[in-house]
Amino acid sequence: MSQPRPLEFARSTEKEPHLERARAILRAHPEIKDLCGPTPITALFVLLLVGGQVAIAWALRDSPWWALLATAWLVGAFIDHGLWVLIHECTHNLVFRSPRLNAVLQIFTNLPILFPAAASFRKYHLIHHRYQGDPELDADLASPFEAKLIGNSFWGKAFWQLNFWAFQALRVPKLRRVPFFDAWYATNLTVQLAFIAASWALLGPRALIYMFLSSIFAIGLHPLGARWIQEHFLVKAPQETYSYYGPLNWVAFNVGYHNEHHDVMRVPWTRLPKVRQLAPEFYDSLHFHKSWTALWLKFLFDPSLSLYSRMTRTGGSGDGTVQAEDASKAA
Repeated sequence: MSQPRPLEFARSTEKEPHLERARAILRAHPEIKDLCGPTPITALFVLLLVGGQVAIAWALRDSPWWALLATAWLVGAFIDHGLWVLIHECTHNLVFRSPRLNAVLQIFTNLPILFPAAASFRKYHLIHHRYQGDPELDADLASPFEAKLIGNSFWGKAFWQLNFWAFQALRVPKLRRVPFFDAWYATNLTVQLAFIAASWALLGPRALIYMFLSSIFAIGLHPLGARWIQEHFLVKAPQETYSYYGPLNWVAFNVGYHNEHHDVMRVPWTRLPKVRQLAPEFYDSLHFHKSWTALWLKFLFDPSLSLYSRMTRTGGSGDGTVQAEDASKAA
């Protein structure tokens, strides 16, 4: 067992690391630019997963509680996790050329997840890329209060994972420089409320419970929840972004290639592994993960890992409000 680290965030005086590395990669391998661009077939996977999740919910509408729980853990979590990855693809406009069409598709993709999160994810995730580790702008970073509340005990971290969806929502008020409510969020919220009402009327409450359980397992107390640990938790400091090259990439649309994604954001999931293949000298020396399950258990049981196991930085983001569009252009 590793020795516990001090319960405080790591701090860097360096800029966000991916922009400079992306420039170096593209200088050394300009052919990687040919991998960039939208992949419309992704929309077909959206239709299959949304339709499949709703069909399973309908099939479980009269099922006992244990069947709802078991199916959500074993099947529904994987579907919802896949839907989150496809929302991520839409966020980077990697399905269609039109940003508007991508935004519409990601609101549709959001349906079985129940929480109206697609529009806000689009905004905060693009800002995360530009301002990685900035406590005032990076929604992926826990607040000091959240990190202190959870601590580094097994029970605290298990509680945090089980309620990760709620803690994510509670981070919004700390990001005062990022306007939250806009027309896209209003649309997302309205569509989700209509879907929940229709599901209650046509499928019944147990179908909604199944979809809710699938949603919280997909991002929380489940081996799939280790994806959020994998991406930026400091297991080999000072490296602050990590990839996962294990078999679950097959059902997670290659989302584990996180260093590659941060370096070249315009490469879609279908071609993301080729970035590493074309530029191995930039990735072979980096630490990576082979198992989400092993990382999940390490996070829960190892006191050296906590919400404090993140790199933070300040000073480069100014004082005014920040828009996702501006962050996307800068990144």
